[in-house]
Order: sequence, then structure tokens, then C-alpha cells
Amino acid sequence: MTEAAELPPAPEEAREVFGERFLEAVRYAELLADIGVTRGLIGPREVPRLWERHLLNCAVLSEVVPEGVTVCDVGSGAGLPGIPLALTRPDLRITLLEPLLRRTNFLQEVVELLGLEHVTVVRGRAEEVLGKLPPMHVVTARAVAPLDRLAGWGVPLLRPYGEMLLLKGDTAEEELKHARAALSKLGVVGTSVLHVGEGIVDPLSTVVRVEVGESPGGVRFAAKRAKAARKGPRRRR
Repeated sequence: MTEAAELPPAPEEAREVFGERFLEAVRYAELLADIGVTRGLIGPREVPRLWERHLLNCAVLSEVVPEGVTVCDVGSGAGLPGIPLALTRPDLRITLLEPLLRRTNFLQEVVELLGLEHVTVVRGRAEEVLGKLPPMHVVTARAVAPLDRLAGWGVPLLRPYGEMLLLKGDTAEEELKHARAALSKLGVVGTSVLHVGEGIVDPLSTVVRVEVGESPGGVRFAAKRAKAARKGPRRRR
């Protein structure tokens, strides 16, 4: 067996980003480097770069999330970007949405251990919770799927005039170009590519912003939401 890689000390930038929650961020990093690896949530090769490539890369997303909104982190996995966002932004109400049981178990343990009372863990796929979760102001995701497919899952979860904020890599502009037709059908009215984390991460984190209009998901998903709302939980007489 190969020896597990050692988690490096937190960089000074982490103290700046996480502020009063710095110690909780360190604990989260330790959990990722330990049981996150043994449970297959994080690859062992990622441990030496957990801070720069994962925690800080995700935490700087907070620069473009509006104040006091609801957020759904789709395909949250090991909690990226949802947990770093929660640590930097106690004003948000965050739902970590993840279909796999072993991952939701880990997320629930982290939320309880770090005392993140503004975070809820939900097991399920985006298409399964449509109409069951309240419409969100913001949907986030990181490295989950190509942009057109990811938008198909996330856009219907938004409230009117909400937005998706997606952490992407160097191919963000190209993905956006190829996804424009699909995004238009989903009721998207605006897109942009942002770069965040100046002075914190190098290279900067790339964020694709997808803004919706009055009907998130388009006509088809409006009908699905209405149907789900009509079904709702019925009271027994």
C-alpha cells in the first residue's frame, strides 16, 4: 500500500478568506484528506493541493453570490463548492444536493461537525427533487457535467430571474458557445464568464454565470413544476 499524502499547512490566504471560520475550514480539509480519501470522495493525489485547487478555488465563488439568498449545490459530492461557500457566507441558506448515499453521509457528518446550521443535505438527483425543493435564487456546481447537460438539471430548480454559478475550467468559453442553443430553450436570457479570486488563487477561478428569465427551464419544466405542486403531500382524513 502507498502511504497517504500529507495535507500541507493552510496558506495565509485561507485565513483571509475564511476569517472567523478558519479553524472549521482546517477541520474540513483534514476530513477530506482523511476519510474523504478512504471513502473515495477525493483522490489521494489531490491531498497536497487541497487548499489551492479545491477549498480556496471554491470559496472565492462567494465574490459573485448575492447576499442572503438560497443556494442549491447540485452534485455536491464531497461538498465542493457548497461547504467552502457555507464557511465564507453564513448569510446564505444552502442545500447540498447529492444522489449517492456514501457522499450524503459524509456531507451530513461535516455539516454537523462544523456546526453549519444554515446548510441542509438532501439526497437525490436534480430531476427528482423538482417541485419538492423550493425554487432557488442560485444553483452552483463544479466539475459535474458539460454545460448544456448541467443547465438541464440546474436551471429548472431556479426561481424566476435566478442564476446558475458554475465553476468551470479553461474550456468555459468554448462550452458556453456550444451550449447556447440548449440554454435558450431552457429560458436562459443571459450568460457571462467571470474570473474571481484576485490575490487569493492563481490561476483565477473561472465562473460561468447563467441567468434565467420569467420561466426557468422553459415551458416543459413549468408544466412539470405545476404538476408536482398539484400532487403535493395530501392530508389524511
